[in-house]
Parts: sequence; structure tokens; C-alpha cells
Amino acid sequence: MSIAPPHVAEAPDADISETEPLPSWVIPPAEGFTADDLDRLRGIPPHTELIDGTLVFVSPQTNFHALVMFLLERELRRAAPTDVRVRREMTVTLGKRQRPEPDLIVIRGEAVKDMRQTTYQPADVLLAVEVVSAESEIRDRERKPQLYAGAGIPHFWRVEFAEGRPVVYVYELDPATRTYGIAGVHHDRLKVGVPFEIDIDLGEIDEL
Repeated sequence: MSIAPPHVAEAPDADISETEPLPSWVIPPAEGFTADDLDRLRGIPPHTELIDGTLVFVSPQTNFHALVMFLLERELRRAAPTDVRVRREMTVTLGKRQRPEPDLIVIRGEAVKDMRQTTYQPADVLLAVEVVSAESEIRDRERKPQLYAGAGIPHFWRVEFAEGRPVVYVYELDPATRTYGIAGVHHDRLKVGVPFEIDIDLGEIDEL
């Protein structure tokens, strides 16, 4: 859900002087927000993203989304070489007005600076993963892959819900065109060799 100026309802005879002041992020600046604003704006909801200069808020999580995230994160951590790290719901600063938050990312180990770090750079990211929700279909299927590919992130997974099970669409970057090409569609088992050897039983979601 992206931000729009709300209508402030008041009770009859309410004293307008007692109305709570609106937070500064309710009405965006004319030129849109910047990536640095996410660390400065007070009171924004957790996991707010910035896409095309607009704040995007997350909706309540479904069981499917939570379980797929748990399964993929656990298995990626198990398979990851010692020189990479797995991060859940951390932003990637792709440009001045682009700071999306992939559901999962695999990053180079040297990209981790300290415990107060809030974002990573696209050159740090080996893989970005998005689990599609009803409210995020267009962003996860269209806009975010465009942004990730344009920033040079070499691998992207899109996870869809189909008949109660996850289906993982695996994409690889064409560095000449900065676009993704489909490398495989995985229904029961996700087995790939890049960015490292990964073998995940997707059916295990039924046991979580």
C-alpha cells in the first residue's frame, strides 16, 4: 500500500487546536522521498519501502508468506558458503529514490559493517527473493524485478502461491541488457547451482 494524504475525521464540536499533528511523512515532498529519508522519518511503520520516491507499507502477513520465508531462509543459511550471508527483510539502496526491501537477500560477507546497519548496496547482493502477496503482485512481478535487474543484481527468485504450495520462478541477469531471463520454474523441489548449490524440498511447507 502506498501512501496518500489521509482524511482527518473530527467529532462534532471537536476543538481543532487539540488535533494531533500529522507526522511529516503523511504528505510527501513534491519531488518524492529519498533513500536516506527512511532512516530519518519518525514513526513510519516497520518494513516501509521506497519505490519511485513513494513510501510503500506492508500488509498483514499470511501463513503462506510466513512459512515460505522461514523455509527458504533456513535452507539458504544451511547451504550458504562461509563468505556470504542471508538477510531477511533488509532494504537495498538502488538509487536516490529506490530503496526496496526484498523478502530475502543473499549478500557478500564483507558487506556487513556493524549491528546498526540498515541497508545494503546492489553490488553486495547476489540473490533477491520476493514472495508474492495479493497486494504486492504488480510490484513483485513487474517493478521490483526491473529495479533489481537495472541495478545489476545477478539472481532473482519470485515465489508464487499455487494450489497450497510454493512455485519458485528463478531468473538470471543478462548483463548486456540488464534484464532478467527465466532460468527455471520449480514446483516440488528447488535445485539450482547458482549463486551456490541449493536443494530445497518445497513440499516441506506442509510440515511446518
